[in-house]
Amino acid sequence: MFRRFLSVSGFTLLSRITGFIRDILQAAILGAGPLSDAFFVAFLFPSYFRSLFGEGTINPAFLPRYAALHARGEKEAAAGFADAVFSWQMAVQIVILIAALWTMPFVVRILAPGFDGNPGQIALTAHLSRITFPYLIMTVVVVQLSAMLNALEKFAAAAAWSILLNLTMIAALFASAWFPNAAVAAAWGVLAGGVAQLVFIYIAARRAGLALRLSLPRWTPEIAEFFKAFAAVTFGATSVLIAPFIDMLLASLLASGSLTALYYANRIDQLPLGVLGIALGTVLLPEMSAKLALGDVEGSDAAQNKAATLSLLSVLPFAMVFVVIPDTIMQAIFAHGHFDAHAAGISAVALGAYGAGLPAFAMVRILASTFYARHDTFTPARITALSIAANIALKVVLVWGLSFGIGGIALGTSFGAWVNVAMLLWLGHRRGLLHIGPQFRRALPAILIAAAATALGAWAGRLAGMALLPTGSYRDLAALGFAIALGGAGYFSFVALFRKRLPLGSLSRRNMATA
Repeated sequence: MFRRFLSVSGFTLLSRITGFIRDILQAAILGAGPLSDAFFVAFLFPSYFRSLFGEGTINPAFLPRYAALHARGEKEAAAGFADAVFSWQMAVQIVILIAALWTMPFVVRILAPGFDGNPGQIALTAHLSRITFPYLIMTVVVVQLSAMLNALEKFAAAAAWSILLNLTMIAALFASAWFPNAAVAAAWGVLAGGVAQLVFIYIAARRAGLALRLSLPRWTPEIAEFFKAFAAVTFGATSVLIAPFIDMLLASLLASGSLTALYYANRIDQLPLGVLGIALGTVLLPEMSAKLALGDVEGSDAAQNKAATLSLLSVLPFAMVFVVIPDTIMQAIFAHGHFDAHAAGISAVALGAYGAGLPAFAMVRILASTFYARHDTFTPARITALSIAANIALKVVLVWGLSFGIGGIALGTSFGAWVNVAMLLWLGHRRGLLHIGPQFRRALPAILIAAAATALGAWAGRLAGMALLPTGSYRDLAALGFAIALGGAGYFSFVALFRKRLPLGSLSRRNMATA
């Protein structure tokens, strides 16, 4: 199991690194303006629909049933079930694709009404969206084949395919001189990424003896059960999808480049959650489920408390740094090429606001396991829907009522995450399912001190870097470099000091000194 965990985590880390390189290149080439805003709307369409039809919904509805058939040795039944689901998916996806290609200008006007004020931007966004949207149908196939590979405990290929999109987009951006503009190049990079991912996972599936066959969709009891589960999961996924579309609508009504600035701030905010957050969520749920099945409630609670402790230990320092020096981060990383210092400054406002909600985003996954481990999927979905409603309401007030700009959009997102955490805590405690143990209480003060030391070190490092290079193109890089060095020193010093309070395994004073 540990080797599989390392395999998935390693490929996830590589995907994040290549995605980070892609973002830096996009910022330098596309800049922040009508061109970049048009591309990001076109890119968000298939991305958000993937959330509705991809891993978050297909896996919970399809994977357990397919894996159960395989585990019982019913391979023909498993293949038939997979083919039936695939056939229904393709029927639905073809209808969606045709409708999207036909109505795209109308859809863009609804979701980004602010684009009407820029001549030609609606037409450009619709053109880019028609290029990127077929990525969705290919991704749906990739997701299902990945689920089938995971059912056979073949995790590497299923974890690696997401890297290919980053690589094709990087290649397309470098080749942008051969396209009408850089946005068109990036859009074709998205489509090429879908093709590359499909070819890659198809080869991996064939090597494992897996395949999907298209047939006329038929309604069977197995398909009825699948769609019942799919509908339950989709309820939660749909509510999550509404908020980003509201963000898109609000940002399109702000100054040109606001949507782009919001995108990059969110990408930086998501980095700390990328590897460790995903790994903790992946490991915690099956561990809690197994212990509860054996009647080991104390063991399940201990696992959850440990995961919560490690989650806060990893993300809280980042959250404080994002709040304290967001301008230094965005200026050093993205203020190059066509993405100027003004655009980076706007994005920094959003990063600081997103940072305020980062610990909540990390804890939602941990707390939701309280219910998922007990086969209760409705409660987290209902809480998510209510938190999204609070999220959207605050955004409307902050952006339209108080003119907070993209900072208001990001603050609304963070507020919604904290509402989600508060409701999960309240319901979990009220039902007697959630128990905050002494391990977590003992570690929390140490985590807070280590996070504060990180933020203080980052602030001092920023000042030192700016003093060393008062002017020049490398000033922000120097400031960020010193911030990372002193912030990291502060963090690891206090982690070492309070290591006995933290769930760091068998690390001793000698281990820490020689590490």
